[in-house]
Amino acid sequence: MPSTSSVNASEIPKLSKNPAVNEWVVRTAELTQPSSVVWCDGSQEEFDNIAADLVESGTLIRLDEELRPNSYLARSDAKDVARVESRTYICSEREEDAGPTNNWRDPAEMRAELEPYLRGSMRGRTMYVVPFAMGPLGGKITQYGVEITDSPYVVLSMALMTRSGSAALEYIAPDGEWVPALHTVGAPLIDDEGNEVEDVAWPCNDTKYITHFPETREIISYGSGYGGNALLGKKCFALRIASVMGHEEGWLAEHMVLIQATNPGGRKYTITGAFPSATGKTNLAMMRPKLPGWKVETIGDDIVWMRPGDDGRLYAINPEFGFFGVAPGTGWSTNPVAMETISKNTIFTNVALTDDGDVWWEGMTDETPEHLIDWEGNDWTPESGRPAAHPNARFTVRADQCPTLSADWDAADGVPVDIILFGGRRRTNVPLIYQSKSWEHGCFLGSTLGSEQTAAAEGPVGVLRRDPFAMQPFAGYHMADYWNHWLTFGERLGDKAPSIFQVNWFRRDADGGFLWPGFGENIRALEWATRRVEGAVGAVESPIGLLPDTSDLDTEGIDVDEETLRQIFDVPTEGWLAELEETERYYDEIGERVPQALREQLAQVRAAFERA
Repeated sequence: MPSTSSVNASEIPKLSKNPAVNEWVVRTAELTQPSSVVWCDGSQEEFDNIAADLVESGTLIRLDEELRPNSYLARSDAKDVARVESRTYICSEREEDAGPTNNWRDPAEMRAELEPYLRGSMRGRTMYVVPFAMGPLGGKITQYGVEITDSPYVVLSMALMTRSGSAALEYIAPDGEWVPALHTVGAPLIDDEGNEVEDVAWPCNDTKYITHFPETREIISYGSGYGGNALLGKKCFALRIASVMGHEEGWLAEHMVLIQATNPGGRKYTITGAFPSATGKTNLAMMRPKLPGWKVETIGDDIVWMRPGDDGRLYAINPEFGFFGVAPGTGWSTNPVAMETISKNTIFTNVALTDDGDVWWEGMTDETPEHLIDWEGNDWTPESGRPAAHPNARFTVRADQCPTLSADWDAADGVPVDIILFGGRRRTNVPLIYQSKSWEHGCFLGSTLGSEQTAAAEGPVGVLRRDPFAMQPFAGYHMADYWNHWLTFGERLGDKAPSIFQVNWFRRDADGGFLWPGFGENIRALEWATRRVEGAVGAVESPIGLLPDTSDLDTEGIDVDEETLRQIFDVPTEGWLAELEETERYYDEIGERVPQALREQLAQVRAAFERA
């Protein structure tokens, strides 16, 4: 039964050493009018108590303790299942600073528009204050934030995804910087007339706003309880706001994986990689390499922050504390490391429930169960004609459960980067792997990154969808300025800059079959890249970059013959000239702020093909 009275401002605890945090908490409570305010301490006891309350209220289903210990299933509202990019805004002071890839709104106008929605939005609910760190506590690259939310599901998820609670609060110094992140599901339990409203298992609002204020480093999210709309440390802070911070302060916030690959001789290489969706990103992050003697360790699967160190090299951290992974397509045959990671202590959202109290989704196992309860709570059989799990169903789990987690994953000041990868899903044109000719050329590769459409629902197969640096929805400022920011690191890092490579695991033959086996065999491409970094192997010059001599690629033990290798590394002149024409049009769409250095790279590649 919700409380019919709002908390008194004088009764709100002021637990931060930073007066601005305390003032913001009080001000937000006065605006949203919750019945109580709780500062979250991040303890296991707190987690268990909130989870128990959510089981009782029907928001969570406790899974079978033997099959999936200490794990839960949540089912969201069918209208609240994914990020809502059409309702995601960059509210910079000047429209031109948001650029053509973002939805822009004037910050003053947006605040005025949000105010009536936020006023009273938490009536009858508890307002949780969640201090959190993005990155290892006390690290040089680490940043801090405070999320206010009325969603206990978000509190649990933030406990898995960030270093949240009292320990993080201690690092927000009296005069320190922090990011205020306000979230409400927009479903008060007391209406404007003072009448009680019945709660539901997944409260949300049909109206949604996910707003970012770059100059003041603020995030305000209204109406959604799901994923990146509500876990504000993730895409909102760690990419959109952090990318602006990095631009102004001289570091990089990137949508990348972060792994370490160790060769049979014990030499360890740190590799980051930008991959658009559906390009094998998580499989790379948790790879079990098939080459004897090689080991791959996981640091991060989604976001990387990088900053030049005192020695002039580029150092990277995973600012997150957990994995928020897409469940469908993750299975024992495709990613056994992920499956082991989520064997316990996991929150699953919008997956199917088995008859014995476990979870299931498409791609999890080779065999499909005969009966399930689907993600909407309905009976399901293989004949139902619909997916049992939502295509964007998720698992949320702490990273320290990953069996391949690197000992360096929590290194306070990060690890030095040796290799940067850019990868898309391409049927044609793009070889398995090739190296950029320079840092500027590498930035050109990143700026032109994209994937071809893969399903009829997405449009005609073969149409290239641009996702530069895998940051199309996540750069918090003008994309061309973002590219220029990357270019400046070439000058700053000089000969200590990481080597840049483009990869493509998805090249196809004339019949549509994959030419490369992928998954754990992708280590063979990375092995060549590491030898290039060491200067131990040469390369073949081509108009698009430096290709392997096929004799230098280790193919022993896999069914890839010389003719297949020729197709994998074919660089078709006609196809590339057409793609370069499309790239020029794409640059024109981004506008006159596209760095001249990238247009020169485009001209150089075109000229090389024309000479050939």
